Amino acid sequence: MELVRAKDYTDMSRKAANIISAQVILHPDTILGLATGDTPKGTYAQLAEWQKKGDCSFARCSSYNLDEYVGLSDDHPQSYHYFMRKYFFDLVDIDIANTHVPDGAADDPAAACEEYDRMVAAAGYPDLQLLGIGRNGHIGFNEPDDHFARGTHVVDLTESTIEANSRLFDSIDDVPRQAMSMGIQTIMLARRILVLASGADKAQAVHDMVFGLITPKVPASILQLHPNCTVIADEAACSLC
Repeated sequence: MELVRAKDYTDMSRKAANIISAQVILHPDTILGLATGDTPKGTYAQLAEWQKKGDCSFARCSSYNLDEYVGLSDDHPQSYHYFMRKYFFDLVDIDIANTHVPDGAADDPAAACEEYDRMVAAAGYPDLQLLGIGRNGHIGFNEPDDHFARGTHVVDLTESTIEANSRLFDSIDDVPRQAMSMGIQTIMLARRILVLASGADKAQAVHDMVFGLITPKVPASILQLHPNCTVIADEAACSLC
């Protein structure tokens, strides 16, 4: 695991965008694993700027997102389908038909998770998987547990995750209590993993991910075992490292 220290959020975002743009320039048909949340917004904005300038293209790329809230339709303003269109898909030249996000509105969430796993496996798994990290060390919506989840599954969100996401909703009562998430095994099958972290509230999680024991109590710690994992964290997020 490589830890890259960035000066601030802007520097972190640009360093991440450099890695992703290099990947798609060298391999135009790259399969991208994508993440949502505040952390990757700057990276997506930088990629969109470079794509409009003609520096890179996503026209031949495909993508598979990590997760989605259970119970939210594709057009719900807080759904991750909506997030990806707003902050990335609608800003670049990717074919929307080649983008994939778990179906949070499925009548049978468990069956939808199984189908999503089949789709990701049939595609051959991401060439590059982008991740954020939660304050409790979660990746995707793989929360601290007594085991590492394997495939895409329905997750009961912890109170800390619900609280962290409540700023995006009118009230904490509106935050879904469940989500669909790629499992740890699926994430680990990506050929390269890029983790982004920003802010002092992520410092303990970053320390435990990079230097702590490998334990499902800190899901991100499993990334120590990945053969090609890069963590880019700003000074505040690196403050305990």
